[in-house]
Amino acid sequence: MHDLIESVIVIVAPRRCAGCDEPARGIFCAACDALLEHAATPTAMFHYGGPIADAIHRYKYQGRSDLSGALGSLMARGATRQWAGKVDAVVPVPLHWRRRRARGYDQAALLAKPVARALGVPALIHGLRRVRHTPSQVELPHHERRRNVDGAFASRKLRGAERVLLVDDVRTTGATLAAASEALREGGVGTIHTLVLATRVLT
Repeated sequence: MHDLIESVIVIVAPRRCAGCDEPARGIFCAACDALLEHAATPTAMFHYGGPIADAIHRYKYQGRSDLSGALGSLMARGATRQWAGKVDAVVPVPLHWRRRRARGYDQAALLAKPVARALGVPALIHGLRRVRHTPSQVELPHHERRRNVDGAFASRKLRGAERVLLVDDVRTTGATLAAASEALREGGVGTIHTLVLATRVLT
């Protein structure tokens, strides 16, 4: 019955590739899927570039919040392989409320939900707060990124969440994840793992 329903949905509303928006049977079409470069680390799903970079750009900057389920499911697969039974909660790296209001959604928060469901733990969407409205890290050179996010986050007391999986969309220098992790430790979290959809190397 489930397969029949799935077939009807595909006919009525065909799936589209997350990278190029062409018809696809899965998350990516065959052409884009062949170009994906998987990261050789448990803390990231892909290397940033090609179809995954296109998908993330559309997701973040073109209002495509509908891609959160597909991209989040990719992260969920990696999370269950690595951290099933090893974390108590999933916490997203939050946007500042001004940027969230301008974008209309918080992309990391949407990604965190399917990850948490797959792990069978709560998604603590408000576990971290962004207390400073900082310039986008994308616009800054490497040496300024850590200073930009120092003190940018504050953690709520996360009772029962001794082990946390911290989730974000892209890691470049790791400065944002480091600042968010520091805030979580100040809030009492003992063990922090990180997972991003893509890891990016500055050139």
